[in-house]
Amino acid sequence: MSNQVQPYTIAVPVADLQDLKQRLHLAKFASQLESPEQDSWEFGVPTSEVQRLVKYWKEGFDWRKAESHLNELPQFHTDIEVDGFGVLDIHFVHQTSPVKGAIPLLFSHGWPGSFVEVTKLLSKLKGEDGHPAFHVVAPSLPNFGFSSGVTRRGFGLGQYAEALHKLMLKLGYNQYVTQGGDWGFWITRSIGLLYPEHCKASHVNMIVARPPRWSTSPFLALQHAFTPYTTREREGRKRSEWFDREGYGYNTLQSTKPQTIGAALADSPVALLTWIYEKLHDWTDSYPWTDDEILTWVSIYWFSKAGPDASVRIYYEALHAESASGITYDQLRSYIPDVKLGLVHLPREISVVPATWAAALGPVIRQSEHSRGGHFAAWEVPNAIIEDLWAMFSEGGPCHGVIPNRDGH
Repeated sequence: MSNQVQPYTIAVPVADLQDLKQRLHLAKFASQLESPEQDSWEFGVPTSEVQRLVKYWKEGFDWRKAESHLNELPQFHTDIEVDGFGVLDIHFVHQTSPVKGAIPLLFSHGWPGSFVEVTKLLSKLKGEDGHPAFHVVAPSLPNFGFSSGVTRRGFGLGQYAEALHKLMLKLGYNQYVTQGGDWGFWITRSIGLLYPEHCKASHVNMIVARPPRWSTSPFLALQHAFTPYTTREREGRKRSEWFDREGYGYNTLQSTKPQTIGAALADSPVALLTWIYEKLHDWTDSYPWTDDEILTWVSIYWFSKAGPDASVRIYYEALHAESASGITYDQLRSYIPDVKLGLVHLPREISVVPATWAAALGPVIRQSEHSRGGHFAAWEVPNAIIEDLWAMFSEGGPCHGVIPNRDGH
């Protein structure tokens, strides 16, 4: 195990690029089911959209250009030992602020996102404009991007939290704050549960919560019982119900038989593109994806160190965690007392909950509501996250001074 933190440069081998192009040339496409609307998304990604993107992937998309752009990010990698799973090589973006006393911020992505989601936050978190300053750390989660994969059973949310926590300690950040959505929500919650003496505050999008219980949150339960839902909350319940009814199939499969869908994702770039593009379309608030954005996101999965199939195993491990030795969803949906919590509500998120439900997650110091935005908040509406972080950590804000000694390393 190396104690060094070394610079990282993405450099996909030529042979891998050639292999991808050959697979794309040999692609077979699904038939398009008839629908009253041409190119309807009712059945999933329209075949015409898949064909168009595959053609561009073969003939127009320049991975080397995308790779060069990604390599402008300050990237590093280092060895992190996870108890029972040995040493993992963890890739991460690490932007340090020149401002004295900058706050260490751990950014955790989810699926089907990656470290690239932090890109649009970086310039406004340096603190050179008088706003709060942050040292930003955005890892590729184990099994994702350019971090190591894990094939041994039992690598659940506790292990993801351990890997990221140990990375922060290795970088010299004994105390830090977190931001995350999707799996980043669950992982940052896990960090708050396991390491509250180190994780001092969290900000999350994709809020997963249940109605407050009389036994644990009587005041919130009373408020919930007698306060009518707002328009946002009523519309949010409809959005969540739509997702549970029409959009949850991928989760059921990945949570129960990840090896089955993994075979398609590992073998076929077309399957991977279609599987991910559906989510980019359905989970966002009409975000105007460019073809280059879509194919960069998908290519990061295709060229990932562990392979695209590795990324879906987190669903199985999280669902099948044993309460005696692992972290369960119920624990993370419960009140976590020691970590101050900021929440952002976006209308096209896949889980949109009332404010009283969210308030039962912990000592909530801020809930912001926005008129637009979806699941990939840091990419779609980065200012929604940036403004929350500024409000939370600015002088006079509820989290100002939460990390007493903020001199970085």
